[in-house]
Order: sequence, then C-alpha cells, then structure tokens
Amino acid sequence: MRHRIEYHSVSSIVTVLGCLPRSVARQLGAALGSLLFTLSGKLRRTGTQNLTIAFPAMAAVERATLLKRAFQHLGQHLAEVCLMTRYTASFAQENVMRYEGLQHYLDAAEAGKGVLVLTGHLGAWELSSFIHSLLGHPMGIVIRRLDNPLLDRLVNDIRCQHGNRILHKDDFARGLLHAMARGETVGILMDTNMTPPQGVFVPFFGVEACTASGLARVARKTGAAVLPGFLLWDERAERYTLRFGERLTLQQTQDPEQDALHNTALFARVTEDYIRANPEQWLWLHRRWKTRPTGEPPLYTRQHAS
Repeated sequence: MRHRIEYHSVSSIVTVLGCLPRSVARQLGAALGSLLFTLSGKLRRTGTQNLTIAFPAMAAVERATLLKRAFQHLGQHLAEVCLMTRYTASFAQENVMRYEGLQHYLDAAEAGKGVLVLTGHLGAWELSSFIHSLLGHPMGIVIRRLDNPLLDRLVNDIRCQHGNRILHKDDFARGLLHAMARGETVGILMDTNMTPPQGVFVPFFGVEACTASGLARVARKTGAAVLPGFLLWDERAERYTLRFGERLTLQQTQDPEQDALHNTALFARVTEDYIRANPEQWLWLHRRWKTRPTGEPPLYTRQHAS
C-alpha cells in the first residue's frame, strides 16, 4: 500500500509538471525547492554540514544562500525530468541543451574500447543521459535500484525511452566489463559515499572520502576511455550545456591497487573542480563523507549540523 501511495503521488507530480509550459514548470520546480529548503530541517542540516566541510572559510550567511539556491536548482531539475518525455531532438537542440567538447566524446567512442563518462549529481544528471540518447548517443547508466519497485519502473521507463540501458549497482563490475567489450558508453555517478572494499579513501574538498574504485579498475582492465561529462545550467544562455572534458590520462603500473587509488583520486579531483565552478548545482543533501577511515570520528552529528 505504501508503495502504491508513493507511486501515485510521484506520478501525479510528473503528470502535472509535465503538462505545463517549460518556463512555468521550472518556476514551480524552483518554488518547490524553496519550500523543501524551508520545511526539511534534516536535509538542510546535512547540506549545511557539507558546505562547512567543503568551504570552511565561507561565511554562514553565504552558505545558507548557496544551499537555498541548490534546493531551487534541484526543483528545476525535477521539473525537467517531468518534461523530458515531451522533448524532441529539434526542441532539445534549440531550447534545452547545447554541447561543449562533443568531439572529445566522439573521439573516445571512435577508439572502440568503450567510454566511461565520469559524472556526478551536479547540474541535471538525469536530463544529460536522456538528451544525449535523444540526439543519437544512447548509453548505459549505473544506478541503485529504488526501494519502491513501482517508482523504479516508472523512472527507468523514462530514462530508457531513447535506447539507454540500466546497469544496476549490484552487478556493477560485470555489467561495465561487458559494456566496454562491446565498445559502449556508460555514465557513472562518482560523487556518492561508499564503503570498503568497494570504495577507497581519497581527498575530496581536502577531506578523505570513501569513493568507488570500480571505474578505475574497469578502465585499467579494458583500456576504455574515461572523460568527464556534466550537464550544467548556463544562466546567461538560459539553457544547459553538456560539457565533455578531454580524455583523462590514467596511471598504469605493475601495481593495480596503487593504480586504482591514484586514478580514483584523479576522478574525485576532477569532479571537485566541476563542483567548485558550479557549487549551487551540486546535491549537497547527500552525506558524502559518512564513511570514515578507521579510528576517525563521524562528521555528521546533530550538534555540528545545526
């Protein structure tokens, strides 16, 4: 019953926002984000603590302003997700998204060993893979199954409308290896908290963060290209830009564990650079530094987050 209630609530929001003009839907999404910022003390505390970790010298009032903008951006992203099944290729190109560095992606795909797109919960991550597939470049998406199977099916049906494929985290390594053997593209969100042994500790905003090492291990084994790809909102152009960076140069020595550690640190550093350039567009609501190295105290406490 709970799953059905959740499903009908979410599907109603998707239907309502999806029927509105895009500008109105985005405005309503921003308003919903502001409302969530006001009402959800728990998420606000987590976001405030994350910003304190990442930007310790930033004034408290500036952190609060940035966090509210992040909530609003999340609401606008939600609106885009509700709208995107209506998008055609021509509409998306003219009104929603433009490319920057597309040739980096095309060159990597042409090499034939597969492409691993390093990305994260920055900008409009759901919209990026959807429109990329809409414009003729379907890809695999590594995700965690939603607890509600009805919502999981709803979201995945939207994601895969134009040829994208789902790779679940519970079959992460095998799915990536098979995809690279076929020369496919897979996008991987690399900015979530992990636990050992799937994760290794590398610096992220100057603080050790447990980060998935699977991307580094698969890239080393297959020779697949790794390049950053983020869909970021451009305020001046009033549209998103899907930015593909240059192919990353990975370390490959006789020590696979050191290579995994070194290259995962590289991925974290590149992700951090994109977040620093667009801090209001990152999902600060996730407890990124929850897992701590042995012997270190937790960073998330009610006292520190208030």
